[in-house]
Amino acid sequence: MVECSDCSVGVAKVKTAKDGLPRCSDCFIHWFEKDVHEAIERMAIFTPGDRIGIGVSGGKDSTVLAHVLSRLNKRHSYGLQLVLLCVDEGIKGYRDDSIREVQKNEADLCLPLTITSYRDLYGWTMDEIVAKIGRRNNCTFCGALDRAALRAGCNKLATGHNADDAAETVLMNFLRGDIGRLQRMGAAARQPTDKATTKQLGNSGSGTASAVAAETGDDESLPRVKPMKYAYEKDIVIYAHFGKLNYFSTECIYAPNAYRSNVRSFVKELERVRPRAILDLVLSGESLRLKAHVSQPKLGKCERCGYIASQKFCKACQLLDGLNDETEDNTKCQKGLNSATRTNKSMDEENTKRIEMNNCGGRTECGCNKTDKSLDF
Repeated sequence: MVECSDCSVGVAKVKTAKDGLPRCSDCFIHWFEKDVHEAIERMAIFTPGDRIGIGVSGGKDSTVLAHVLSRLNKRHSYGLQLVLLCVDEGIKGYRDDSIREVQKNEADLCLPLTITSYRDLYGWTMDEIVAKIGRRNNCTFCGALDRAALRAGCNKLATGHNADDAAETVLMNFLRGDIGRLQRMGAAARQPTDKATTKQLGNSGSGTASAVAAETGDDESLPRVKPMKYAYEKDIVIYAHFGKLNYFSTECIYAPNAYRSNVRSFVKELERVRPRAILDLVLSGESLRLKAHVSQPKLGKCERCGYIASQKFCKACQLLDGLNDETEDNTKCQKGLNSATRTNKSMDEENTKRIEMNNCGGRTECGCNKTDKSLDF
């Protein structure tokens, strides 16, 4: 038997992917949460008072992110308002099952949950869109998460992207020659922050806002933050296993992408030969800089829905126009993206009621009274 490298008492249950050290289950939980906390401090992505929308799909990454952020927010007094955001695309046999897992996590974490549907935002479900145009450009509509976050009154959106995802994206951008995206990744990572500000997760938040805006590509867009950007996918799976977390493991039937799949296979092979390769790819992408004289196009706003766009209308509005031009019911177009720009008043009132209900829940399944058994640090 191999002893735990951290406590030297427990029996090692796993060798962590990121540093290769053997750890017992308790020490692994402690190490993983500490690693994410240190990354959050280093990136200075949060400011006390932020209303953070956590994108949850019921999958392992978003489930682990929600649990870790909830724990760290309490343990280190981040001062964040956390809201779970889920998008129901209307995919029968897939999303309905995953939403059930999201609702279980809502009860466990006692956090407010907002579910926004494609039907509400666009007037179409994903199944209807695919039936109309086939399996192409389907994920163009995935800006729904940003729209849902804005409607819920969030000022930042947290996603469960991990180091493996980031490494794949860097390599894909290299292969495509997409210097714009590479530049934005690098600019976000290099954003200077005061040491004291970093340690306290930001005082004014100005540096943080510009850093995350750089990664999203536009100062007017909703900033996205990735607290688990340096966490390996294998370690996330282990954390979910040791934490006995509820998550949905089936991949979306519309998700397969031949290009990313090939890149993913290559990255996995690199990891097998040299585990450090994943982190090196991420850091390489962050270190790139454009020469001063190289200009990049600046994103504007869609004239119809107000969402960020590189043309007069955003891609989603363009596709909706195409869909609605082929149907007699043109009222769907009016019901679609225009609804994303409506006032947040009704949504805020709904969220307030849910927060009051979830404070201790008034429900037997509420997770407020559950003891956090993970090690402190």
